[in-house]
Amino acid sequence: MTIVDVRTPGEFMGGHVPGSINIPLQEIVQREEEVMSLPTPIIFCCASGNRSGQATMYFKQKGLECENGGGWMEVNAQVNR
Repeated sequence: MTIVDVRTPGEFMGGHVPGSINIPLQEIVQREEEVMSLPTPIIFCCASGNRSGQATMYFKQKGLECENGGGWMEVNAQVNR
């Protein structure tokens, strides 16, 4: 499983899921090849689930095994269970 945080670098620096990768939503299309090569499933997260939902919809249409994890704090709580 790979966790991709689609928040801005500044938001990511303020706190994130340990081991997650920061690929801001505004860079997601340009970095599509990089995302498609990551180990699946991919869990996208952000602050509230809105931006990660956009990334999830985009990549599901490309056939990528991915899910919207919602807010990074919820994903972090799930990872630490």
